[in-house]
Amino acid sequence: MGYEDLRFPEDSKFLVTGAAGFIGSNLVEAILQLGYKVRGLDDFSTGKKENVDEFINNPNYEFVEGTILDPDTCITACDGIDYVLHQAAWGSVPRSIEMPLLYEEINIRGTLNMMEAARKNNVKKFVYASSSSVYGDEPTLPKKEGKEGNLLSPYALTKMVNEEYGKIYTKLYGLDTYGLRYFNVFGRRQDPNGAYAAVIPKFIKQLLNDEQPTINGDGKQSRDFTYIENVIEANLKACNASQEAAGQSYNIAYGGREFLIDIYMQLLNALEKDVQPIFGPDRKGDIKHSNADISKAKEMLGYNPDWSFERGIEAAIQWYKENL
Repeated sequence: MGYEDLRFPEDSKFLVTGAAGFIGSNLVEAILQLGYKVRGLDDFSTGKKENVDEFINNPNYEFVEGTILDPDTCITACDGIDYVLHQAAWGSVPRSIEMPLLYEEINIRGTLNMMEAARKNNVKKFVYASSSSVYGDEPTLPKKEGKEGNLLSPYALTKMVNEEYGKIYTKLYGLDTYGLRYFNVFGRRQDPNGAYAAVIPKFIKQLLNDEQPTINGDGKQSRDFTYIENVIEANLKACNASQEAAGQSYNIAYGGREFLIDIYMQLLNALEKDVQPIFGPDRKGDIKHSNADISKAKEMLGYNPDWSFERGIEAAIQWYKENL
């Protein structure tokens, strides 16, 4: 269970792109705790300096400030690296609808720059963040790899293109790529601020400040909310996976299903608040229900998540109470 017992060759070196972001900074922390060397890459376009400041004095940590849009930076960042965990991207479905050209540039060209740099540096494994948004309007639950619908946003399109390039780089160039389709990740260091903030940290912050949160739609939409520890496990287990598992994509979730209105009530109880939400319009490009079949990741990657939503939300609430 988990990833604490995973072992890599003693001199292994990891590169985490988007190291100053929510998922990236948690990956950096976990790898350093396991005793391996980590290089972080970030341009702070969405990541935060305070997320990586605490690692600066660790002798196993090195930070490169730079952008994945620059091929030379990518080449330099991959020099001497065994495992790339590529998290750098712009998230948010609504923002991608407003800025499709920027998403194409960062999420597609940036990822391609990283794959090419990894190939040229003979990296062993290239693990990259995909998204459950690639399922589009396919209504079947649970979501299963190989059964995708029509895409609903530029963001979803960028992630699908990443997956196609992943397949090609494995098939043509022998780079072991592993696409991780994240389902609504939450946990410590997730930014609660801004118009595009994820719903759980945003709600927690607003309720702690006695503000009225807005729920988009009727609150009856469901998601497979996935605690950050499960995502760390998936990334590290993909680095240990067989070549047979390369060139494919995997659902990374807990395999549960939570309704937004139920989560809201849970947060009210946990924070001892009595605040009525505002119900707003549905968000463009959003799917109504999401729930993952994680059997392929279990079989091919050895993924075995042990952080349930209940356990994760307790840990997240505690973290925000202490850090907001």
